[in-house]
Amino acid sequence: MSDTLPDPRINAYRDDLASASLKDKVSVARYASGKTRQVVDGAAAMRGEPRHDAALDTELLFGEAVTVYDEQDGWAWAQSQVDSYVGYVSGDALSSHVVEPTHRVGALRTHLYPVADIKAPPLDLLSMNALVAVESVDGRFARLKDGRYAIARHLVPMDERVEDFVVVAQRFLGTPYLWGGRTSIGLDCSALIQISLQAAGVGCPRDSDMQEMSLGEALPDPQDLGSYRQGDLVFWKGHAGIVLDDARLLHANAHFMATVIEPLDEAIARIAGAESPVTSVRRL
Repeated sequence: MSDTLPDPRINAYRDDLASASLKDKVSVARYASGKTRQVVDGAAAMRGEPRHDAALDTELLFGEAVTVYDEQDGWAWAQSQVDSYVGYVSGDALSSHVVEPTHRVGALRTHLYPVADIKAPPLDLLSMNALVAVESVDGRFARLKDGRYAIARHLVPMDERVEDFVVVAQRFLGTPYLWGGRTSIGLDCSALIQISLQAAGVGCPRDSDMQEMSLGEALPDPQDLGSYRQGDLVFWKGHAGIVLDDARLLHANAHFMATVIEPLDEAIARIAGAESPVTSVRRL
């Protein structure tokens, strides 16, 4: 067993319990294989502690699957099957009835209705990349297997992907910044990258440091702005953005508290002024 513990953000272990897959990596009193559950809320908060006032670490989207290792006092200690993130989720947001999704939300966001009528009060709001199981399509509405209805044109088959993730990312322009957010209602810098790449069929880890370690290839000189091109990912300590061209950067950030397009040189200078120079630029 290694003296170095695996990253707890994406490895399910705590002092008293761990995933059975980690038996050779961590020593705890009990191991569990876990049970698959499915998110049934439009977005479900995943927190570092089983409290509603605990910090938001990330969000799980409707239809995503998780592995639940423990359930106590209305909370599930779970691991996302999409990006492996670990945390506590309200048990009310999960269902043991798991339905294989057929489509994902391709629109920025869409409503779920109780009946096939746009005048009916909506039941929930789904954001891009939420997963749904379509039973049938009749005109403008898709009937889901849970009996609810979505706008058919807002959905795309699971295997349909966009060609350019940068185009997807630009659709989030103006979205409020939210630490831990992963929806079109609020998101952070790494979620903007993750959601956009997922829409293009590219697997992507959740946090910016994980993305910097695993995505693409590093440019030889991250300080050479003239070498940047569209789609490059710029990383700082704790932050990331998407290059639109050699003069503009798209990023969700706490400075503007929104997803904005900012002059590239100004963003780099401003963030460097906060003692955070560019650490790398990655090209997919």
